[in-house]
Amino acid sequence: MARKPALAFSQGSMRRILLLLCVVLFLGTGGLMATGWWLFTTPLAPPQAVTLLITPGSSLNRVAQNLEHEGIIRHALLLRVPAKWHKQEQHIQAGQYTFVASATPTEVLERLVSGDVDKVTLTIPEGFTQRQIIERIAEAEFGDAATLWQLVKDQDFINSLGIEAVHLEGYLFPETYSFVPGVSERALLRMMVEQFHLRMTTELREAAEELGLSLHQHVSLASLIEKETGLVEEMPLVSSVFHNRLKVNMRLQTDPTAVYDLEDFSGTVTRAHLANPSPYNTYIIHGLPPGPIASPGLAALTAAVFPATTDYYYFVSKRDGSHHFSRTLREHNNAIQKYLRNRR
Repeated sequence: MARKPALAFSQGSMRRILLLLCVVLFLGTGGLMATGWWLFTTPLAPPQAVTLLITPGSSLNRVAQNLEHEGIIRHALLLRVPAKWHKQEQHIQAGQYTFVASATPTEVLERLVSGDVDKVTLTIPEGFTQRQIIERIAEAEFGDAATLWQLVKDQDFINSLGIEAVHLEGYLFPETYSFVPGVSERALLRMMVEQFHLRMTTELREAAEELGLSLHQHVSLASLIEKETGLVEEMPLVSSVFHNRLKVNMRLQTDPTAVYDLEDFSGTVTRAHLANPSPYNTYIIHGLPPGPIASPGLAALTAAVFPATTDYYYFVSKRDGSHHFSRTLREHNNAIQKYLRNRR
């Protein structure tokens, strides 16, 4: 009876098969690793600028799926895996994000965890009054005007900011602010006052103290300087005029104070305005007004406590943004006539 042939492999054949299997496994594993490395490390740029809003409480899965849908990452797993690996699933920050540039999944995750959300800017120019600042905030839709007005006069809120005043006029520092949309009115005003405290250096505070000026008086004087000239190089000269007048109890007679609390002021100061019975009107009162009339910038705050050394008591506009400074009333009147003729 014939026997069936036995299936047999030589020792050499077995080695070749095992080697082939190892090569296939190695190439397969290497290919997977290379593909994974490429997916995680190759930046991807969205087809166009994409704005994505992540609401509070959004899950990691939902965020990852939205990012994949918008073409910001190639696959949701590319965000979920590193987030879980680094235990950052619960650290995604809510807010609005705009994606434009190429980024790897890791870089996208870093933005989401750090809260690198879109921000808006608000510029407050030097010399703006409290009213103008509130109007600008409301017009930009960054806050409600009624709420802002309530806060700038809220004594508890003012005291919490380290300010001793009846309102925040003068303490909302002129600057360009960058912040997240939706910030509260309270936080926005606090940001401005904190910037004021930051700019009021020890040097400025000590200089004011040597001149016998309280912080409130310092800011009040700086606000007059700010409203009188837009030229930084003139501010120490204007300051010297005010200091010289204060020393001899001479009225400051600065036009902006006469119209400060007039809601219907048209922009041109008249003789009638100079007779305005206001506690701020320095044509009527002696000394400084009871408070600032605008937000002074750093240059005006500096000039207020570092005035130039002069014997000037008067100045008049040259109608070109600069001023003529005089020592005597006669010289001042001649300058007025000269620049009035030039205007005509």
